[in-house]
Amino acid sequence: MVTEKEKMNKDEAGVENEFTELRQQNEALAREAEARAEHIARLEQTLAGKDAEIAALKLSLDEASRTLDEQGKSLAQAVAAYKELIIQANPGLLAELITGDTIEAVDASLKQARALIEKVRQEMEAEAARTRVPAGSPQRAPLDLSGLSAREKIQYAIGGS
Repeated sequence: MVTEKEKMNKDEAGVENEFTELRQQNEALAREAEARAEHIARLEQTLAGKDAEIAALKLSLDEASRTLDEQGKSLAQAVAAYKELIIQANPGLLAELITGDTIEAVDASLKQARALIEKVRQEMEAEAARTRVPAGSPQRAPLDLSGLSAREKIQYAIGGS
């Protein structure tokens, strides 16, 4: 029979084995926690780097946006000045015909205005040619007496009525 002492020794040995097992598990968990903490620290460093990069990109974007706004204003002023020069260089064109917000659009409207003015000029010249009245009084043509009777011809020659 197993004595109580032996039973206790077995129980102590079991407890000690269990304690050793738990200690090993605890050490493994501690190593795993430490590895995860190191991984978290690396991720936080990466995150901090990305945050700094995002902040720099936002500053760059703001600066680019300001530059774009300034260039847009300069472009609008340049196009307005160009449009004014086109109007002054072409006094025969109506200023209202020159439109556009870009240099290409102003050039296109200038071509259209010139074409319109040329078409109107040609139509006016054609109309003037069709309705041309010679200067001075009309030429006198001899009277056609072929339709008159002999008696009417004699009266015309005498000057009578």
